[in-house]
Amino acid sequence: MNLSELKACLQTHPELNLAFVLPDGRRVAPHFHVTEVGRVEKNFVDCGGTFRRDERYVLQTHVGSPRDDGHRLTAGRLGKILDLAQPLVTSEALPVEVEYEDGLISQFSLQGAGLVGSEWAVQLAPKHTDCLAKEKCGIEEECGCGGEEVETESARCCAGPAGSTACC
Repeated sequence: MNLSELKACLQTHPELNLAFVLPDGRRVAPHFHVTEVGRVEKNFVDCGGTFRRDERYVLQTHVGSPRDDGHRLTAGRLGKILDLAQPLVTSEALPVEVEYEDGLISQFSLQGAGLVGSEWAVQLAPKHTDCLAKEKCGIEEECGCGGEEVETESARCCAGPAGSTACC
């Protein structure tokens, strides 16, 4: 979801409390705060030697003390926070991510938003690493080992003879 899509969603029900739903179905504690809105620009070289640039917006969340449990962020309030960040905006077409700490700091892409009960729920999706130079690195897109592909938590693998696996 990009910034303009997020803003449009927030404007549909500005009075509703906002909920962030993690990929596993859990929700960020309802008394979370959006503590930062940032535009992050990353310039890098991939493992194949190609220089690349990536840009996105990141909403940093913070879950404070349980004493803050009366605090609830509404869709309208997040819209106002995004308005404050307008000087940082280079394009409303850039994607938006949410940064959340639950033991580890993680970033999630925004998959979509919708009305769930009396809340405006934003579904978060996991991010994954990938090789950006597969051809130069000799990595095939598909398994290519002639076996049956098996999905594990960490990789796509091929089931070989006698149940052995070789990760692609």
